[in-house]
Amino acid sequence: MRVTRLDQAPPYQPPSHHGVGGLRLQGHEAGPTARFWTGLSYYLPGGAADVAPTVEETVYVVLDGELVVTADGREETLRRYDSVHLTKGETRSVENRSKRPVTLLVIIALPPGED
Repeated sequence: MRVTRLDQAPPYQPPSHHGVGGLRLQGHEAGPTARFWTGLSYYLPGGAADVAPTVEETVYVVLDGELVVTADGREETLRRYDSVHLTKGETRSVENRSKRPVTLLVIIALPPGED
């Protein structure tokens, strides 16, 4: 068992994200995992992830606040405890259009052979 305390989670900057801070909870800098990594992202009001294809299978879970996720032309507003699954290569963007910060749990599969 490997525990990552929130106050010890390593920070990371997700590429092509603006107004977003990230903490690695498991995987990569937080310690090896076999099939996925997890992170916690904080989206400030106006914070966004640019339009880009997902590099691997991805799940987002909104823990607090409200985010707009657009995938392959379909827009959905996610609120507390809502989640979305994105397949590898699906084009997506994420935006906090609200006046409140958003906390997002991120789970992303690792590429085959990476741990």
